[in-house]
Amino acid sequence: MKIVLATRKSPLALVQAEAMAARLREHFAGAQVELLRVVTTGDRQAEWSLARQGGKGLFTAEIEQSLLRGEADAAVHSCKDLPGADTPGLAVAGYLPRADTRDVLVVRAGVSVPSRIATSSPRRQQQVARLFPAATFTEIRGNVDTRLKKIAAGEADASILAAAGLARLGIAGWPGLEFRPLAHDQSVPAVGQGAIALQCRTADAARFGAALDAATARAVTLERAFQAMMGGGCQIAFAAHATPGKLHIYHEKTGIRALPLADADFAQPAATAARILRELGFPA
Repeated sequence: MKIVLATRKSPLALVQAEAMAARLREHFAGAQVELLRVVTTGDRQAEWSLARQGGKGLFTAEIEQSLLRGEADAAVHSCKDLPGADTPGLAVAGYLPRADTRDVLVVRAGVSVPSRIATSSPRRQQQVARLFPAATFTEIRGNVDTRLKKIAAGEADASILAAAGLARLGIAGWPGLEFRPLAHDQSVPAVGQGAIALQCRTADAARFGAALDAATARAVTLERAFQAMMGGGCQIAFAAHATPGKLHIYHEKTGIRALPLADADFAQPAATAARILRELGFPA
């Protein structure tokens, strides 16, 4: 059995794709898993503002086309790159076990209160502005190591990166920088943050899904229901993060909120998202 996995070519994407390949080799005994490296629009347009262009889809569209054309059997994505709605003919089969979901404030050593923070994410900008009201923001692009080098070189006082990505790259520290993880009540993570998603053609979803992690799917499916209803992309300052018993949610109109979740709420994600959004004052 041969499985071709489509993936971006960045160092982090390849680490994530190899982790997914290992999971599939374990589940489908004897399977040969190969990687198809795809360059996406987001990779080519390194100078684009993700906030202005609408970042959802910029890192996934070409990969999805490789699935629809039959060049790959499945695709590996950082879940937070995926749009809320599935592309016709494709489905998210599931996820690897979720990693640390927190954002990490990466600060130049000796800077206690950063005044210039490099992040293009409105979600991160608005939440971190609550911690540092006097800070200004600038955009930053590039792979994780490129961003760390830029901060260490003084292009900004700080940036914000995902804890999961740093851990997957084996980065626990960096010369001249301090890593400060942010609690969920300081910065609500992006929908799906910390989860590696496997996307495939709809007919193959059940077969691949059996190899993946049910607990992660339970939480992320609920988060993605909120995303689908809000139409959230990289240009929207919105976040939802589900854990057993609690939902952390952020929107510029509501601020950061922590709400209780019952087991039954996970069983009907669309209904749960609709109810909570109505309670928060958003139109049905």
